[in-house]
Amino acid sequence: MNEPRLAFVDCLDTRGLHRLAYWDWGDPANPQVLVCVHGLSRQGRDFDTLARDLSDRYRVVCPDIVGRGRSDWLADPAGYAIPAYVADMVTLVARLNVPQVDWVGTSMGGLIGLGLAALPRSPVRRLVLNDVGPAIEAKALQRIGSYLGVPAHWKSVDEAADALWAISRGFGPHTREQWLALTRPQLVSDGDGYKSHYDPAIALALRAATPEQAAAGEAVLWQSYDRLRCPTLLLRGAESDLLSPATAQAMTQRGPKARLVEFAGVGHAPTLVAPDQRAAVRDFLLGP
Repeated sequence: MNEPRLAFVDCLDTRGLHRLAYWDWGDPANPQVLVCVHGLSRQGRDFDTLARDLSDRYRVVCPDIVGRGRSDWLADPAGYAIPAYVADMVTLVARLNVPQVDWVGTSMGGLIGLGLAALPRSPVRRLVLNDVGPAIEAKALQRIGSYLGVPAHWKSVDEAADALWAISRGFGPHTREQWLALTRPQLVSDGDGYKSHYDPAIALALRAATPEQAAAGEAVLWQSYDRLRCPTLLLRGAESDLLSPATAQAMTQRGPKARLVEFAGVGHAPTLVAPDQRAAVRDFLLGP
């Protein structure tokens, strides 16, 4: 199957229910499920290439985290936070009706997976953290905050692709065809052109965070990481400004003692489109 099915599940928030969209690849009866979760301003179609690659072995489920893609926007922007996203994923996994899942999470999607995997009786069997860890470099947050939620309007897909590439060079080398495939689902029609397919309010929490809050959050994330009991693969762009070499090394030495794989010529974050990146994920998930 070359294209995914689009499905929805209702999740609870402080104002009622919101609809979570997810892209479903492969045999829907396959009990082997891989959940792939995207980064802060992205959406589930980021994983199309990886999903096609793995749908021979897995049912691959790629949600649009609330506020992004085909999922609802929240009435209360305070709900755009990792604990609420983890709760949504608990609902999603319950809908899938399987006892365990494997998890690939890029950046924010990795933090959501970390939160879920650290819970008692977690369904996460194997965890891939893509260019993220408990300690997040402030300079990367400042860089992301400089463009996240800023209004933009593009007259064409090509113009949008150029603009998005200008802020996404950390993704590493891509052909024009690959970049357009990653760009199209990021866009929604805006009258005579296009805009980004996410709620600008997802930027509010990032901009409001204080250094004290960041330090407290890092401490909580390290506690969660140290609770992990599942095999863990850590991917890192060798030029990443979000996951430092020191944090990556610490993650190989504590908690689940993650296996570390780095990709040269890539920053934050590997898109898992390149063959060597997909092979690292596949070998880990399907290996002994």
